[in-house]
Amino acid sequence: MTPHAYTEDQLVEQPAIGLFADLGWQTVSAMEETFGPGGTLGRETKGDVVLVDRLRAALVRFNPTLPPEAIDNAIDELARDRSAMIPEAANREIYRLIKDGISVSMPDREQGGQKVERLRVINWEKPEENDFLLVSQFSVVGQLYTCRPDLVGFVNGLPWVVVELKKPGVAARSAFDENLTHYKHEIPQLFWYNALLIASNGTDSRVGSITADWDRYFEWKRIAREDEPRRVSMEVMLRGICDRTRLLDMVENFTLFSEHKAGMIKAIAQNHQFLGVNNAIASMLEARKTGHGRGGVFWQTQGSGKSFSMIFFSQKVLRKLAGNWTFVVVTDRVELDEQIAKTFKGAGAVSEAEGDQCHCLLYTSPSPRDIHHNRVFRRLVVK
Repeated sequence: MTPHAYTEDQLVEQPAIGLFADLGWQTVSAMEETFGPGGTLGRETKGDVVLVDRLRAALVRFNPTLPPEAIDNAIDELARDRSAMIPEAANREIYRLIKDGISVSMPDREQGGQKVERLRVINWEKPEENDFLLVSQFSVVGQLYTCRPDLVGFVNGLPWVVVELKKPGVAARSAFDENLTHYKHEIPQLFWYNALLIASNGTDSRVGSITADWDRYFEWKRIAREDEPRRVSMEVMLRGICDRTRLLDMVENFTLFSEHKAGMIKAIAQNHQFLGVNNAIASMLEARKTGHGRGGVFWQTQGSGKSFSMIFFSQKVLRKLAGNWTFVVVTDRVELDEQIAKTFKGAGAVSEAEGDQCHCLLYTSPSPRDIHHNRVFRRLVVK
């Protein structure tokens, strides 16, 4: 056995790169990166965090009818300097552009004047049509230092995933305390585009958002089904989240920003929420198809994020499934009505409704069985 066989690179980083490759990502090392046209990543300098050539290619592919100037304007909007903004606000702004597309103005050759088109950044319906690139040892110039995260996952040239690794025997938390926290302070521009961060030592692996402290990082114990045996490992984490289809689902449908007195937080679904909501939607669709009327049960314990699960469920249904949907939330006390309404509002998921425009009804009842006796406590429009 070679003297270097027990290094972090051999024990953790190389297996992680292999897992990404198995999941359909292209992989490349930037340890000896060359710059400029024809360089390793096409970057001009180490200050660049967007891979513009890959971004441009994806935008042209997804928007074949738009002229080059519209593509240029979209790239400028995505890659512009946001250093005057707090990082979480910049992240939310870019997230909305990625999720909903970018409005671009262009000449209307048929009627004259200008018209507005929405340019797609991601092909949400066909994950395999997007460009997935994992870069190891990606150097970025910071305010005082050059930082080099272990792994950065790019989707269509945008740095969505940052993975920091430690060798077995070193706590995964060290990757958060010593590296990720430092990177967020030193190279915030990398995190304007971030979807999630992963800290792992090969066995203990945790995932969190850019606003999460370590206590809010969580394990990912199951990959595809709720009846799988629980396993805490880097493999389960990467296969469960960084699979191309699951990653796009997580970003599109299981990410939200919530306003609080202490500031904005970015929340991503935990393992049980991700699997539970997707299973509940599948059960609902099966019930609609067969007509048996039983949508299934989604059971969660106290403090497990049920209100966020409701938001994830309702927003995914509205975004992905055609229909004039109404969501009914039945509670057994007024305080829960207030709590749920506050959570939906804080996440920007609803607005107050008038008349018959509501999509979400909050009821109060001593028992959910008495729904026909309930009074409407709140009527909200789910966005």
